[in-house]
Amino acid sequence: MLHQLQIKQYKTLSGTSQDIQLSYQVFGKELHTAPIILVNHALTGNSNVTGDDGWWSALIGDGKCIDTQKYTILAFNIPGNGHDKFVIENYKDFVAGDVARMFLLGLQQLKIDRLFALIGGSLGGGIAWEMAALHPTLAEHLIPVASDWKSTDWLIANCQIQEQFLVNSKQPVHDARMHAMLCYRTPASFKERFKRSTNEELKVFNVESWLMHHGDKLQERFQLSAYKLMNQLLKTIDVTRGGEENFTKLQNSDTNIHIIGVDSDMFFTAQENKDTFKQLAQAKSNVTYGEVQSLHGHDAFLIEFDQMEKLLSGIFNTNGNVKKIKILRIKSYVFY
Repeated sequence: MLHQLQIKQYKTLSGTSQDIQLSYQVFGKELHTAPIILVNHALTGNSNVTGDDGWWSALIGDGKCIDTQKYTILAFNIPGNGHDKFVIENYKDFVAGDVARMFLLGLQQLKIDRLFALIGGSLGGGIAWEMAALHPTLAEHLIPVASDWKSTDWLIANCQIQEQFLVNSKQPVHDARMHAMLCYRTPASFKERFKRSTNEELKVFNVESWLMHHGDKLQERFQLSAYKLMNQLLKTIDVTRGGEENFTKLQNSDTNIHIIGVDSDMFFTAQENKDTFKQLAQAKSNVTYGEVQSLHGHDAFLIEFDQMEKLLSGIFNTNGNVKKIKILRIKSYVFY
């Protein structure tokens, strides 16, 4: 069930003000009856994180890694993502830090001052980093997945190409999605899947028909205004936007930070995640780095569920009573 909150005259970091509709869903235990986990969705995701149509239902649900029989699962929609029909046309006025602030205001309205865990993938992970920097005592565990605390030059460049498709193309959402799929996967993933095979009926390579299919599917369900906004947010992740002190707050916080990267990720690269881990580890001991090993690139966090479960089980399998997360070395899933 979709619930609604109102943020009256929210003032963006760019200085504009407007009313914001913030919608959310709750799964599992009733609010304030169990440890709360906030799940931040990725660019084309939404608050529907579990159930028949849930985008992370392989990990979240009854008896699953993030167990809805033990936890309260809360998920906000990024305002303007279209899932709740609320639209933001002036997308250039917003940055990822604005969404972090809106989510914190939403938690205030729900009278939530402490989370057991704050987890997000891709864009959602970037927003989670920004929330933790703004409110260092908010979460016992911060878990950014296939993400980082800043948008790199490489990421910004790809978002700029997306912007050009979204502004100039005759099929903006369709064509932008086709390009995006090249960022979310890898050459090795394409080789394993398609092997230069052809679709005899369409007289094209199967990789071409696959890209066209993804463009068509997103065009059917995703609004242009939403894609423009999400792309804008993706390229504006920056914990240090207001100065280095916010990163210092992360280093000095008691939050257990569990960074999960993907070895083949070409969007939020594993090396950037390792560098972040090393930088944080210089000042705090309660930070770990875990890595998914996969051919499939950035999207591996939505594909390699067995590995994701192994990396997350030590946090979520104790019903909110984790005292200290051990640094593990298991098979190919390595915490450095």
